[in-house]
Amino acid sequence: MEFRHEWKHEICHSDLLALRARLGAVLERDRHAVNGSYEIRSLYFDNLRDKALREKLDGVNGREKFRVRYYNGDLSQIFLEKKSKYSGLCRKEQARLNWEEVQVIARGDAFGLEGSEKPLVQELRFKMITQGLRPRTIVDYTRESFVYPPGNVRVTLDHHIRTALGDTDFLEPDCVTVPAGDAPAILEVKWDQFLPSLIRDLVQVPRTHTSAFSKYAACRIYG
Repeated sequence: MEFRHEWKHEICHSDLLALRARLGAVLERDRHAVNGSYEIRSLYFDNLRDKALREKLDGVNGREKFRVRYYNGDLSQIFLEKKSKYSGLCRKEQARLNWEEVQVIARGDAFGLEGSEKPLVQELRFKMITQGLRPRTIVDYTRESFVYPPGNVRVTLDHHIRTALGDTDFLEPDCVTVPAGDAPAILEVKWDQFLPSLIRDLVQVPRTHTSAFSKYAACRIYG
């Protein structure tokens, strides 16, 4: 997958309501949506020196992070993802996990992944061994996602960001999460080579500017 462009803006609740109405009137909803939105649960990885967190906070030009993710509480489809950023561009690689792989990864057992034939799983395994990557925190949030085929555009509204206060048992449905402080709602716009003027007009929000907000960083404050 090629690198994509990305805009990210912190928005208030009234902006969220206005954008929801504008985007919903023009664009199609993402296929994951149920009644307009869907729930995302992710388990993020970092090492004991907080490499991923520090690189994000320091604005390192080339950085990456690993996470395991599922949608709407559906444990039958769980994905390992690696998100890379370079000079403001982003790329996401993804591999679907079987249940055994999920359990091994969730408990941080690098050697239990030796038999996997998936390149992304083997990359995580290698970095668990060489860099000390381990499960660090759970991030939950609600997403409203809209798509526009020209330019392969995806516009998302993320809100109700929550964390599990250091608990990393993200396979436990009853794992309690709490609001991640005063985390704002987030508008994200991703596209390939060009951003159509229609989308530029739809996502205009007065008094906002490009943000480097990180859901992972916001939740790591609590564990």
